[in-house]
Amino acid sequence: MTETKHLLGLLLGTEEDWPGAFEQLVRRLDPALQVGGVTHRYDVERITIEPFDLRQPSRYDLVVDRLAYWYYVPREWLKKVALMDDTYLLNNPFTFQSMEKHAAYCAMIRLGLKVPETWLVPHKQPPDNPRFPYTAAKYNQLFDIAEVAEQVGYPLYMKPYDGGAWVGVTRIKDSDELRRAYDDSGERLMHLQASVEGFDVFARSLSIGAETMVMKFAPDRPMHDRYSVDHAFLDPAVGEEVVSIGKIVNAFFKWEFNSCETLVRDGQVHPIDYANACPDVAITSLHYYFPWAMSALVKWSLFCTATGRRPRVDLDTARWYAVADGEGSYEEKLASYRRLADDYFQQEQYDEFVATSLGDFDRVAVDYFASADFDRLLVETVTSTFPAHEHEQFVAHYRGLIAAWVRDAG
Repeated sequence: MTETKHLLGLLLGTEEDWPGAFEQLVRRLDPALQVGGVTHRYDVERITIEPFDLRQPSRYDLVVDRLAYWYYVPREWLKKVALMDDTYLLNNPFTFQSMEKHAAYCAMIRLGLKVPETWLVPHKQPPDNPRFPYTAAKYNQLFDIAEVAEQVGYPLYMKPYDGGAWVGVTRIKDSDELRRAYDDSGERLMHLQASVEGFDVFARSLSIGAETMVMKFAPDRPMHDRYSVDHAFLDPAVGEEVVSIGKIVNAFFKWEFNSCETLVRDGQVHPIDYANACPDVAITSLHYYFPWAMSALVKWSLFCTATGRRPRVDLDTARWYAVADGEGSYEEKLASYRRLADDYFQQEQYDEFVATSLGDFDRVAVDYFASADFDRLLVETVTSTFPAHEHEQFVAHYRGLIAAWVRDAG
């Protein structure tokens, strides 16, 4: 029997919790994967940053990137290995390199999703470029931001066009607040987006490859309490629409590790944020859902490498726009988009792979998250995150939630 060795690379910043869990899950796979008469063996390596020869072949079969959205050296290395080495990347580096929201809004509006009214406004403070004064004097139109806001409607949100982690997001109810927020925005390019008032629920869906978990989310709560363990907070049809929207966004842009935020009001689903290059997968925020996230990430990494799934950087927008410009209701178009998304993610093949080649993986995952090894990782994460007087409280808090997942999964 032929044997193939795969090296999975982790491109990391400050994270220690989920990389440790990912490494343990991969290394606990025993025996090695058997697919199509080939034995697949795996190891994981944390990638270091250094000068690189553009012609030097990549050692990695697949890379999980959590760094290049802000660090330019690894960003350019990812482009190189995508173009020259066919290294599998979970997010297309050419469309997903700076958490940029603007293109995502435009594309989903083009597909007919229910994105709130959104305008882009110029920088309050001009960029530091000697050519700017001439260009501005000749071509920039004077405008009144209050008039733009009236077109959007109050209340509204001012938010960076390329931001993340809620940085720079301001809720605005009148023109006085608008002017203060705009004055404070400096050189940041901003969107004005209508608020979805009176929404029934805030849903955050985390997508990893072909799998999506929709979670009830409360952004105004402390980080450890934002995700609620609630398996029936959405009507089934609405829940399926939320899943579809997340998968459609990801398949359109070739993103395979992303989160999507939607507001549901009167049964209508409004996507408000769905370009997150570094989605939250920390133990201290996901808690109960952390084992699912790590299991999904490992399974998708194994599927891509063991089956020879080819990386894609081309968007092929014509197929999507043919649906958008054709006849049919919103529901019919959404169903067509979902079929395109499932085709991109090879949903049927992935499900079969998990059921046949990874039949024992769920037991491995349950055993690991119930183990002393994981408990040590959990304790280390809590003690490095919270002040000393809260250690006992939060260790017990997270142990209880992980134990609940272990019971439910077991």
